[in-house]
Amino acid sequence: MSLDGKWIMRAIETFGLTKTYIQDFIGVEHGRVKVHVRNRKVDALKDLNLTVEEGEIFGLLGPNGAGKTTTIKILMGIHFPTRGSARIMGRPLGDKSVKAQIGFLPENPYFYDYLTGLEFLDYYGQLYGMGKQARRKKIPELFDLVKLPPHAPNLPLKGYSKGMLQRIGLAQALLNDPKIVFLDEPQSGLDPLGRKEVRDIILGLKKRGLTVFFSSHILSDAELICDRVGIVNRGELINVGRLSELLKAEVREYEILASNLKPDAAKVIEAKADRMETGAEGILFYAKAEDKARDIVQSILASGGTLDSYTPRKETLEEYFIDKVAGKQAALAERDK
Repeated sequence: MSLDGKWIMRAIETFGLTKTYIQDFIGVEHGRVKVHVRNRKVDALKDLNLTVEEGEIFGLLGPNGAGKTTTIKILMGIHFPTRGSARIMGRPLGDKSVKAQIGFLPENPYFYDYLTGLEFLDYYGQLYGMGKQARRKKIPELFDLVKLPPHAPNLPLKGYSKGMLQRIGLAQALLNDPKIVFLDEPQSGLDPLGRKEVRDIILGLKKRGLTVFFSSHILSDAELICDRVGIVNRGELINVGRLSELLKAEVREYEILASNLKPDAAKVIEAKADRMETGAEGILFYAKAEDKARDIVQSILASGGTLDSYTPRKETLEEYFIDKVAGKQAALAERDK
């Protein structure tokens, strides 16, 4: 396809991708384990039709058990679909020439904890078929790219923190200079600083021309870095698109933060607001209408209070996600009655 005069390849395409598991549902009755349902079909993924363009950051978002990891495992060839198909870089799943151009970090990777960081990457470099000189040149570059500390190359992995393990996993996924990187919950379990560092790494990959496909339930981070997102729930794709297309452009609510308000003045202004919260920094008034928000501001100033901030707030990805998922779950519950 053509975009702004440039030819854009579809990096990933899925066509009716479905994964159905056959399970025995086991319950407990009168203290004894009893099988209530045998050979029950569970759709972990149902008719997924998705397109990811070359060079974009695409986030597959959803709650735990939504089908995100199942999707990635099928694309990686770890699981096989029950029906449907997919293509990566225009080639069918399993194509060896494509696999050589893919990087992958699973959600819960297993690392050989007795190896040092340098030995670990060197081992994986050999698995990729990289020569000694190529490994010696590439590995130090990756330590810098993923921002591991200077002592990391000679430290056994059992001494790595959660954030360091996540970054060494990212380095492993980039060893072979991939064109597409698949990351399953790359920010899970990290503190705010670690999540920011991973966000910066992912944005850096986009600048280098890579396509990044990652799954996450951390919506605030996805909102900061994604070109497009797909929202899945119970194995079904609810919606997909650019955030500017999905989120409402109009102001959802006005937030007015005030301080130095006398109790009587705060009580009068509270009656004008849709709701009010009191915190350590002052009093936060909320108004859904602009004229009401302006009236609150004038009342704060007229009463001798301090206007600390006035924030028109648009719909966030988290609010959109909750609305969509809650609506879908309500519809499914109604259907199953």
